[in-house]
Amino acid sequence: MAIEIKAPTFPESVADGTVATWHKKPGDAVKRDELIVDIETDKVVIEVLAEADGVLAQIIKNEGDTVLSNELLGTLGEGGAAAPAPAVAAQAAAPAAAAPAAAAGDDQILSPAARKIAEENGIDPNSIAGTGKGGRVTKEDVVAAVEAKKNAPAAAPAAKPAAPAAAAPVFATGDRTEKRVPMTRLRAKIAERLVEAQSSMAMLTTFNEVDMSEVMALRSKYKDLFEKSHNGVRLGFMSFFVKAATEALKRFPAVNASIDGTDIVYHGYADIGVAVSSDRGLVVPVLRNAELMSLAEIENGIATFGKKAKDGKLSIEEMTGGTFTITNGGTFGSMMSTPIVNPPQAAILGMHNIIQRPMAVNGQVVIRPMMYLALSYDHRLIDGKEAVTFLVTIKNLLEDPARLLLDI
Repeated sequence: MAIEIKAPTFPESVADGTVATWHKKPGDAVKRDELIVDIETDKVVIEVLAEADGVLAQIIKNEGDTVLSNELLGTLGEGGAAAPAPAVAAQAAAPAAAAPAAAAGDDQILSPAARKIAEENGIDPNSIAGTGKGGRVTKEDVVAAVEAKKNAPAAAPAAKPAAPAAAAPVFATGDRTEKRVPMTRLRAKIAERLVEAQSSMAMLTTFNEVDMSEVMALRSKYKDLFEKSHNGVRLGFMSFFVKAATEALKRFPAVNASIDGTDIVYHGYADIGVAVSSDRGLVVPVLRNAELMSLAEIENGIATFGKKAKDGKLSIEEMTGGTFTITNGGTFGSMMSTPIVNPPQAAILGMHNIIQRPMAVNGQVVIRPMMYLALSYDHRLIDGKEAVTFLVTIKNLLEDPARLLLDI
């Protein structure tokens, strides 16, 4: 009895998916809970596992095909081992059939002309399956073997695994060749949303700078004790920014709101999206109720998201929603940028590289670790004064972290 292999049920935010990779081919044995096929959606790659032991009987949806929720992908037949492929079976049978003839001696199976060609080209007659009467190796058989030997080096590279479709091509200097690959669903969705944001919003960006001296001193002083006290969780900078952002969002609720038609929706919680780079592109998993989380919980959540993104294990639920986003281009050396708001959110905070710069402090020039901050916002919902004051609040909280504890 055949077992149906179906696509999973997609959430409402995901209309369909694309068959990315079949990890088995028809005739392959499959064990229960073994990965059979990957489905790529706009947000994540979903793994489809086998429901039982068996043999992959049929592939209905090929790689690149679009699939809907619960649509049939293929079927799984009964059996614990796959039958050998016809081509392999034929190859295995050929030497066995030639063996009796070979045992009779080369003089009986090889014509003089064939022997001469074989010797001149270094071909072992016993390695050639004869097509003549009684298994005799003909001149044509040897010529075919010589041609196969000549073509073998050229065919060898084709046996190497093909590079992933999304991998960037590497060209030699002066190489004018081109390579065309299909855009992944994630990259296409990112492009669509970026264009949508810029065409549907009155988007502006305001900038400020923050002196990271106090945060860096606090981290340096307590990072070892923090890691020891929280079971290996490391203290980074992102948790300070998340805490500062959640506090600022309480004071400026419009920055945490969104537009729904002609209504403004004010969220009484802070679900913070943290932009994470992955091999497939930029993904934004969400820290739920970040306003209730400690520094350790935030750092642990971000570390977990980073590992899942690298392994392609982020779930759709982990990447859905969010009321405000933080992105850190500084990890790649960015000094200044204008991040694009992630609809339907109203704002996004951009962090950048920390640079030692001369600053005027109390009439003296001192060297301080400075970071530029950027807040892009939807001007339809947030006024310029509100955006600037929001960013200044984050700056003040970071330059004097005690404010986060004292709520001032």
